[in-house]
Order: sequence, then C-alpha cells, then structure tokens
Amino acid sequence: MSDRHLEGFGGRGGFGRRPALIIVDMTLGFTDPGSPLACDLEGPVENIGRLLAAARLAEITVIYTTVAYRESDKVTAAAFIDKVPALLTLKAGSRWAEVDPRITPRETEPVLNKLFASAFYGTGLPSALVAAGVDTLIVTGASTSGCVRATAVDALQYGYRPVLPREAVGDRNPAAHEASLYDVDAKYGDVVSVEAVLDYLRDQKSAAAR
Repeated sequence: MSDRHLEGFGGRGGFGRRPALIIVDMTLGFTDPGSPLACDLEGPVENIGRLLAAARLAEITVIYTTVAYRESDKVTAAAFIDKVPALLTLKAGSRWAEVDPRITPRETEPVLNKLFASAFYGTGLPSALVAAGVDTLIVTGASTSGCVRATAVDALQYGYRPVLPREAVGDRNPAAHEASLYDVDAKYGDVVSVEAVLDYLRDQKSAAAR
C-alpha cells in the first residue's frame, strides 16, 4: 500500500488521564500448551506481569476477563461454538477457565466472564470503567486477532482511548498478530512498547503521590 493510501491514518490518540489495565483471557485455556486453544504466550505473560505490578503501584483499575461456558451459555453462544468447537474446552469450573497463576488477580480485581470476543459485550466492563472514571484502556492478553482486537475496537466505540502494548499481546498465528496490530494502530488505537506504558504508569504513580 502506498503512503498516499495511508494518508490520514495512523495518528496518535495518546494516553488520557485515568487509565485502566484489562487482561483479556489470559487463562490456562490459552496459556497452557496442553490446551487445544493454546497460543504462544510466554512473552506476553511475562510482560503483563510487569504491567500488572506497575498498575498496582499506581493504584489504577485492573480488570481481567475469562471465557467459560455453563450448559445454558452453550445456547446463547451456539453460533460461536459451532464456528469454533474447541471453545467447549472452556467449561465453567474447569482449570482451563482459570487465570494463569503467574498473573493471578487480587480479590479486589474483577474477573469478568464473557461468551464472545469483546470484553465489552454482555459483561459489566462498561459499568466498571464508568464507575472508575476511566478514559484510557490498556488492552493486553490474547488473542491479538480475536478478543484483543475486538476489545480495542469496542473501547474506541465506547469513547475510550485504546492502548495496546505490543509485547503484552499474543496470537497463535504470527501473521494475524502483526496484521491486527497494524490495523489497530492505523485506525482504532495506539500500539506502543511495554516500556512506553510502564513510563506512563510511573507518571500515574507520581501524580497520585503529589
């Protein structure tokens, strides 16, 4: 694609004043190589851990998501499950629906269950962000081309500034990962380095201390 066709795309939305960190679907169903839904997430787990520590020091909102299906949920999500039968691995109450213990949530950090891709759809996320006065959503997790991308697009549509730390998201398909980061950065949010987000969170901590 020529530069002429990219003109007007890829501007910077920038960071806002009140961020939240969302950790999308970093459950054993996606991080454990024994799962049929596994992605290569060793790097993202490590980097999410760094962001999580910084977010907690800055005392910003942290929210996790998981995907888990009860019997009744299989009716609601029937079309999605028909498309991706491996989703049935994520049975409610199974270890596959548990957040990876390397980045386990605190009791005060909500874990929202979702049945579809976006963390906004059919969950309490919009209410939680409004209650916390958030204007910026730092989106991490898996997979880049699926639930992360859907969450970033919805974040923009709900009026938030989506920020994706490149090293804190992952996918089972490298080409889809790169294409999705390119697309989000061009049209929906800012794709930045983990270090840039860590610097931002340190500034948040300093501002909170003043």
